[in-house]
Amino acid sequence: MVDARTKEKLAARLEQEHARLELELTDIGKLDPSNPNDWHGNAGNYDTGTADSSVLADRFEEVSTNEGIVTELEERFNHVTKALQRIKDGTYGQCSVCGEKIPAARLEANPAADTCVEHAE
Repeated sequence: MVDARTKEKLAARLEQEHARLELELTDIGKLDPSNPNDWHGNAGNYDTGTADSSVLADRFEEVSTNEGIVTELEERFNHVTKALQRIKDGTYGQCSVCGEKIPAARLEANPAADTCVEHAE
């Protein structure tokens, strides 16, 4: 586990990353109101009230592209959210598989890590 000062520093990094990810997600996606952990890509703030097939195709392509980006951002966002919750719960820095301390170097490299190196995916 990490000392209190390092944990504060990592918590600040996680908060900053959480805010950045949320901003990026809201820019190209929308949150599913029935599931607060699920985001979907959108075509941005464009009016889609058109019958022009090429415009509709472009917007469909943008939604498809954004969906892939959103999936990656959403995964990281959820990991960061869970890490912030572990800080609040007092379990931050413990491997979620074996309960052993996660090395400080691993947490410095990835503050949202929830497993030790042995149990990393």
